[in-house]
Amino acid sequence: MWRLRVVHTTGYVYQSPVTASYNEARLTPRSDSRQNVILNRVETIPATRSYRYVDYWGTAVTAFDLHAPHTELTVTSSSVVETEPPGPPATKASWSELRSESVIDRFDELLRPTVRTPAAKHIAAVGKKIAKSHGPADAVVAAAEWVRGELDYLPGTTSVQSSGLDALKAGKGVCQDFVHLSLMVLRSMGIPARYVSGYLHPTRDAAIGEPVAGRSHAWVQAWTGHWWDHDPTNDTAITEQYVGVGAGRDYSDVAPLKGIYSGVGATDLDVVVEVTRLA
Repeated sequence: MWRLRVVHTTGYVYQSPVTASYNEARLTPRSDSRQNVILNRVETIPATRSYRYVDYWGTAVTAFDLHAPHTELTVTSSSVVETEPPGPPATKASWSELRSESVIDRFDELLRPTVRTPAAKHIAAVGKKIAKSHGPADAVVAAAEWVRGELDYLPGTTSVQSSGLDALKAGKGVCQDFVHLSLMVLRSMGIPARYVSGYLHPTRDAAIGEPVAGRSHAWVQAWTGHWWDHDPTNDTAITEQYVGVGAGRDYSDVAPLKGIYSGVGATDLDVVVEVTRLA
């Protein structure tokens, strides 16, 4: 078991004073069978009133608004989380079970295409080929391997608005793109799958108490009789190094910060993530 401290700081600088802003932060790690949140706080400068709720997908949201004129806004989420490796796999579902009416009805929203994970005939052909030679669980890993063969990891080549299809055409992208393209393949095969946002400590043998530059990360959860996680960017099962935050159909359901503001001009954005292994 690891104990990790994650500090995620987002700074906005506006070109002219903003008179009001309304925001939602999805920056609170979730407690589940693999991880336990010891503490979390989301703070803003200037200070704001906030309230929390859990959204439709089970992600904790901190909502806040600011009505005094301001030219800068800083949002900092500080968390301490205990993580464990995933437990042993449960019974694996067969293709016939996945194609049953009960499963399709239960996971309908996680089988449908989205703007960032659109349906495409050539992707469906890839999924069909993988499904012919693999069971559902192995097909998840095979899909991730295919994605890694199609995309080079290269920051700055796509944006948060990009779809998996955009990344495939470019042949490169970041973790968000690897996940979106993987979701397209999985859903084409009839495997319910969702996008998971979170953090990754970059060092497997991390020193205790040493802060390092971490990063926001994303991976997939697939349902093949039970939910389980796989990281298509690194083509690996997740470990104690991973801290999960949000889950949904694609990036749009789990964006760390969403908001609108009343003002003129563009916004400069700076994001810093620091991760420390505490135990």
